[in-house]
Amino acid sequence: MSDATPTDGAGRRLARNLALYTVARLGMVAVIAAIIMGVAAVVHVAIPLIVALLFALLIAMPLSLLLFKKLRTQVNKDIGAFDANRRKERDQLRSRLQGRDEQ
Repeated sequence: MSDATPTDGAGRRLARNLALYTVARLGMVAVIAAIIMGVAAVVHVAIPLIVALLFALLIAMPLSLLLFKKLRTQVNKDIGAFDANRRKERDQLRSRLQGRDEQ
């Protein structure tokens, strides 16, 4: 007999999609920072890496909302599904603890 619950699948899916979204956003920051550093090197301007990363982060935040909309929407759906399953399990547990066994 398995202890797997519907929350397990939703949790795994959520973790995978959230990791993908996070890696995509961090990758975008790295690419933008590299572009900033590359342009600075071409025009012979010294820009510290931390400054390039901060500007890249500021640029990537709104840009990721546009470019990764599908992935962000999927993460939000997964959060909703995980939360609904957790709420259902909590209500079932509360019902059993109060002696109203649902079968």
